[in-house]
Amino acid sequence: MKLVELFYMGGPLFMSLVTIWGIGILVFTAQKLIHFFVQGKVTKSGLGLILLFGSLAMVTGFLGQAIGLIMAFNAIEAAGDISPALVAGGLRVSMITPVYGTILFIFSLIFWGALKEVYTRKSEKLV
Repeated sequence: MKLVELFYMGGPLFMSLVTIWGIGILVFTAQKLIHFFVQGKVTKSGLGLILLFGSLAMVTGFLGQAIGLIMAFNAIEAAGDISPALVAGGLRVSMITPVYGTILFIFSLIFWGALKEVYTRKSEKLV
């Protein structure tokens, strides 16, 4: 399966929102890395934004899943008798957005942890 297909299967609205939060993670991480390599220092301000955007990505993914499941259950209720294979396929599709959001959250934790460690080590050298 191609990534573009997964994007549209997961629902363009919520997948787009999760992608925007992922771009925020990259922007603030790049900003901190530029400060580190150009100025030789990492400030604590703004580090929390990396974690915030990661959290937003994960929560938006789970919100997209919840709304999708509610819509799917309404359709199942209206249709009546539905095959288990159809329900299983719908559940599989509903997991795309939260998995994407959780992966971005994991990356934000890694970036945040690494930059926080650099900040802590730089602070200890100054003392």
